[in-house]
Amino acid sequence: MKQNKIKYWSILLILLMVILILVSLLSLCVGSAGIQLKNIPDILLHGKGSADHSILLGIRLPRIVLGLSIGGALSLAGALLQGIFKNPLVEPYTLGISGGASLGVCINILFKFYGKIGIIAYPLSGFLGASLVIFLVYSLNNKARDIQSNRMLLTGVMISYVASSLVMLLMAISKSDDLQNIVLWIMGSLDEPNTILIKMALFGSLAGLVVSYFFCFDLNALLLGEDEAANLGVNTTRTKKYLFILASFLTGLSVSVAGIIMFAGLIVPHFMRMIAGPDHRILLISSFLAGAAFLVLCDVIARVIISPLELPVGVITGIIGGIIFIWALSRKQVTL
Repeated sequence: MKQNKIKYWSILLILLMVILILVSLLSLCVGSAGIQLKNIPDILLHGKGSADHSILLGIRLPRIVLGLSIGGALSLAGALLQGIFKNPLVEPYTLGISGGASLGVCINILFKFYGKIGIIAYPLSGFLGASLVIFLVYSLNNKARDIQSNRMLLTGVMISYVASSLVMLLMAISKSDDLQNIVLWIMGSLDEPNTILIKMALFGSLAGLVVSYFFCFDLNALLLGEDEAANLGVNTTRTKKYLFILASFLTGLSVSVAGIIMFAGLIVPHFMRMIAGPDHRILLISSFLAGAAFLVLCDVIARVIISPLELPVGVITGIIGGIIFIWALSRKQVTL
């Protein structure tokens, strides 16, 4: 039985990596300027200075790297939160983490903190905003008997609404240039030219994946219930605090770099749980890979659907994610 499970997991991971590679190659080839796959090696090796070389290395490859990072980070954050709450409807947006990160970045844009402390102000403000929301949600419910209660989820939803209202308030009082930056950022995009932010997103998401595996057995124990997990030696309160911090870090990093990208943290880990099973030893890495492939594919659709114009990738993820989730609900497959 154990060998069959390992074999299935290995096949699943190989399949996900193949899909990720194929989607990445597709992203390299398609766009307003089509590039044939067979010509890419020659362009990269001998085409320095050409238009195709600039498109590949200056535009498409950075978008792919950012898509892998953001998609993986959001899906991983969703998998962690769904594991904590044992609820497939929980994601960074449900708990208000994304709303807090959005508010932090909007404040950064409006008050131009990035001009004082540099480009790091974006991920820092996003993480601080996300952490503040988690602190509020956790503090307002620390007297509740069970942290998995609906009360905590409702608190997160209400805080998310408050954060969204505050963002709109900041938009209303901001100048035209700041307003345009906020609006473009809110719609979500992988068009980020700053290589520092791209590297931060890549290494931050990979670091989050590595750290999450220190808690995979604790997450498996939590699926049995808090009392049973405590009997198995899991410090449930401390574990949840650490996981909340990790989810806040991943969400804040993603929102601050790419804007608001909905449903990646909800749809992907939910469906990977249906395919890979609830064991977090395989669920975490499979959610990361599937989320990366999902966002890169959505970015391809956003670039070609009305080419040569480009849609915000957040619009595509919202439409596709919403349709898929409604389909899943109609088939009554929303289970853990």
